[in-house]
Amino acid sequence: MALTVVYAADTGHVVGAVALTGADAPADAAALVGRALPLRVLLGGGRTATLPLNAGELAVATVDDEPAVFADPLAFGVELTPEGRPKPTLLRLAAWSGGEGVALAPDGLTVTVRVAAARPTRVVALVSDDQDTRVLAGEIPAQQNRVTLPLTLDPGGTHGVLVLVVGWAGRLEKAGVT
Repeated sequence: MALTVVYAADTGHVVGAVALTGADAPADAAALVGRALPLRVLLGGGRTATLPLNAGELAVATVDDEPAVFADPLAFGVELTPEGRPKPTLLRLAAWSGGEGVALAPDGLTVTVRVAAARPTRVVALVSDDQDTRVLAGEIPAQQNRVTLPLTLDPGGTHGVLVLVVGWAGRLEKAGVT
């Protein structure tokens, strides 16, 4: 049995996993997920936000067996060799805790991590907005632990949010605009 993961090419976050018996996984993410991989967040009141990850921004890797990836794929990452090939062992990404987190405001999404980064750290976020999904990208500057990505939202709304920060477990959750 071979473990195959689908991961975000920009950040390395695993977003899905499949164990195959007797077959090799396709090398193309679209062959596994279609045009997009939908991640869903319950917003309450019978509403669900769908955050689609475009297949063109995903990659596929065959990796060593890691059963925990099925329960919490966003806690794992794929590391690349200097040649750009995925390493066979998944990385366990740093967990969020305490005052770290994700905060939505009418003028942006603020992402805060526990430890200041030694070098700029890539951040990709998806935010649901009615029928659309806003895709945000930026970086936490070196020697800092937060970034605010510009976004305009109505106060009081509830949105689905996916936040991927290189080196940190992915966050998929509902967030209110404060």
